[in-house]
Amino acid sequence: MSVTALITIADADGLRRITLVDAARRNALSMRMMTALAAAIADAGADGRVRVVILAAEGPAFSAGHDLKEITAARANPDRGRAFFEETMKTCASLMQAIVRCPKPVIAEVAGVATAAGCQLVASCDLAIAATGAKFATPGVHIGLFCSTPMVALSRNVPRKNAMEMLLTGAAIGAEEAARIGLVNRVVAPEALTAETEALARVIASKSPLTLKIGKEAFYDQIEMGLADAYDHAARVMVENLLARDAEEGISAFVEKRHPTWEGR
Repeated sequence: MSVTALITIADADGLRRITLVDAARRNALSMRMMTALAAAIADAGADGRVRVVILAAEGPAFSAGHDLKEITAARANPDRGRAFFEETMKTCASLMQAIVRCPKPVIAEVAGVATAAGCQLVASCDLAIAATGAKFATPGVHIGLFCSTPMVALSRNVPRKNAMEMLLTGAAIGAEEAARIGLVNRVVAPEALTAETEALARVIASKSPLTLKIGKEAFYDQIEMGLADAYDHAARVMVENLLARDAEEGISAFVEKRHPTWEGR
């Protein structure tokens, strides 16, 4: 296990667990935290031993979003914080896109509260498992700051009316409601959260790493396209996938009624 002041990283059986450990600050997405997370995600994506990434957190909050004390301090700068605010939003957007573009599936394991950019972090992950006590909110309107950047990930994961209700009211929703609207995949008892998340991760990790990479990239590419363009793009991806060694092996194994041996090529 590697440890920093803000995150820990642990590997087991192809799973990489990245845990936010700044519980005293409710795992706020400070500039240091976002930089550390982005580096950890990039490293996981480049590490051939890693098949699936799990993003978890210690303490009562998965993440409370941006560090408001850090933001407040920046207002003392001559530009009233503009340069720092711009850098913060740019860093946040880069982190969320790094998760989406990571060639490995990323699963959020949410035990506590995920608010504002913390909710955005959950929505940016490919999958999410929540404990029964978890809560989710985009509460910026309470403090005069609309959650505009969390809105990007939220609105791409849940129906528009549900997203707008969360954004306009700032009200928190429970884990069951988050599952109902599609923000998380499933809800489990707190004591089963880690086991359930890792069981899902192991199922995914048993698949061809090349196929997972191809599929994840294609999913996010096509979802931004019109229907005809999406089918054209998916067809091109499918052809290239069929020519890959792992597809040849997987189809042969299915026909021959044996387990495939993945080569990642």
